[in-house]
Amino acid sequence: MLNRRKFLTGTAGFAVLGLSLGKAAAAALPGIENASMRGSINAADLGVQPGALDDQSKAFAKLLLQANDRDMPVFLPPGTYVVSNLSLPSRVRLTGVPGASRIVYGGNGHLFMAEQAEHIEFSGLVFDGGNRWMGDYAQGLLDLRRVGHLVVDNCQISGSGKHGLSLEHARGRIERSDISGAADAGIYSVEAGALEISGNTVSDCGNGGILVHRWQAAEDGSLVSGNRVERIQARSGGTGQNGNGINAFRAGNVVISGNIVSDCAFSAIRANSASNLQMTGNTCLRSGETALYSEFSFEGAIIGNNIVDGAANGISIVNFNEGGRMGVCQGNIVRNLSTSGPYPADPPGFGVGISVEADTTVSGNVVENAPLYGMQIGWGPYMRNVVATGNIIRKAGTGIVVSVVEGAGTAVISDNVIDGAQNGAIIGQRWAEPVTGDLASSGSAGYAHLTVERNHVS
Repeated sequence: MLNRRKFLTGTAGFAVLGLSLGKAAAAALPGIENASMRGSINAADLGVQPGALDDQSKAFAKLLLQANDRDMPVFLPPGTYVVSNLSLPSRVRLTGVPGASRIVYGGNGHLFMAEQAEHIEFSGLVFDGGNRWMGDYAQGLLDLRRVGHLVVDNCQISGSGKHGLSLEHARGRIERSDISGAADAGIYSVEAGALEISGNTVSDCGNGGILVHRWQAAEDGSLVSGNRVERIQARSGGTGQNGNGINAFRAGNVVISGNIVSDCAFSAIRANSASNLQMTGNTCLRSGETALYSEFSFEGAIIGNNIVDGAANGISIVNFNEGGRMGVCQGNIVRNLSTSGPYPADPPGFGVGISVEADTTVSGNVVENAPLYGMQIGWGPYMRNVVATGNIIRKAGTGIVVSVVEGAGTAVISDNVIDGAQNGAIIGQRWAEPVTGDLASSGSAGYAHLTVERNHVS
């Protein structure tokens, strides 16, 4: 019988021989670590040294070109790498140790730029802009344009003098990353192709959190899900173009779901001229203006199953005067609104729970503590085909206001529960002026375009 100890002793020599052969094979391929099974080039073996005091831009550029030519990934050992003005080749796969492999912008232009790239992948890296000046031509710390396939995974991007991550015509995904301290927006995407932005934290940015934009209204198809967006300011001012946690502009077929968005100067989630939009299952806390907004020339918006706690206005699906129409507002909780906003309000003012105008159903929502109106239906003649049914409104200035201006279209207000409305449960208005008694008790009061029935008031 074979003795186990003798067997192990006998095989030890083969193991040593195998290890020696492995080292020899790695030595024969310059720039590849002993752990060559990974197929990665070690940046240190090609002259890019962690912690070097000098700018390593030239060596870094040479490293990326060699990796591109050999179509191999690059491993960046832990340490700090000071670089500037790097133009990325067509294929870049750069991986580091999360939180430890730091690429620091050295100033005088830009950090990373790409144009017409096939594949760019960053994983486990820290990109630090140091809040330094960037050239006028650069849009972000990472400025990536026309990228066929992009992956940014488990990275940190901080201290950009402009956008943190600026993308143009990019496809792929940005996930599990932390973007903070950008002077402009954390993530700016324009003309994307089905981009996925998921599981990231975006915080403390100057003008925006996650922006999904297009130059002309068209299908975009981006998915923005499961992100945390916090403390977004509006340093460049305005009345809504800045200061939004998540913003879709002219981008069609965008899904914004399951995000937690808090402490934004304007909206938690704002969509402008974005058709076939979905905002579902988001939590929106302490918004400075309207928490959830679908505005201007859109067709089709579903705003459902969201929580709004703290805002000037809760949910707005408006601007029928600009062609904004066709919406579903369902199953939301809206509470603790304020009459104060980031600028002097136009009539009727802040403090409205839900506002809708055209071809929209509003059902199964709960609104509490809306100091102006629990719900506003229409604005002047801009009202058509609105159904408001099965909602609960508690502690509002006025429960529901509805337009009775000449030219206003049909509205059905039925089976709602209105509790504790100080200035009436359902009131007809000409613009911002109340002109009827309480329609909850008198019905449509001779207004043929209204159906008001079976509402419960206490």
